[in-house]
Amino acid sequence: MTLMQYVESGGVIMDILIAMNTVGLAVMIAKAIQFWRYNHDANMHAEAIAREFAMIGSHDKETVILIVKELLQSRLKKLEKGLPTVKIVATTATLFGLLGTVVGVLMAFEAIAKVGMGDPAAFAGGISMALVTTVGGLIVAIIHAIGYNYLVAWLDAIEANIEEKLLLRFYGEGESA
Repeated sequence: MTLMQYVESGGVIMDILIAMNTVGLAVMIAKAIQFWRYNHDANMHAEAIAREFAMIGSHDKETVILIVKELLQSRLKKLEKGLPTVKIVATTATLFGLLGTVVGVLMAFEAIAKVGMGDPAAFAGGISMALVTTVGGLIVAIIHAIGYNYLVAWLDAIEANIEEKLLLRFYGEGESA
């Protein structure tokens, strides 16, 4: 049996999983490119935040840190857009796999009810659907769970990088954080 035959044996649930996987992978690739560019231009973003802070102004160290962090968070919020889609794919793919399992087993029992246990081929299609959709759902979920966690960690690293540049700018190397 070829890969395409396995996918086809999963029915409409595999079509849904493939669509979810395609959307999720597209978002992850787009976010990775966006994160790379943003991190690559970290100095420029730090300068923009520093200019924005200059309009507000403060000399109290705690206030400076608080305002700078808020300005940074408002900019990073734009980078978070799309990440919930990846998380939704990661969490719902297993549910679709489970749905396919239940539907496939149900189809197998219906086939047994119609023709009895004498012909294993009669219920093999349902069992095949159950197993294929389970595997498909798990594969999609695993890929997206790993991708989501990696992207969130990368976003945290970007935040730390820019925050460090800003604090060094305001307080020099001896007084950061």
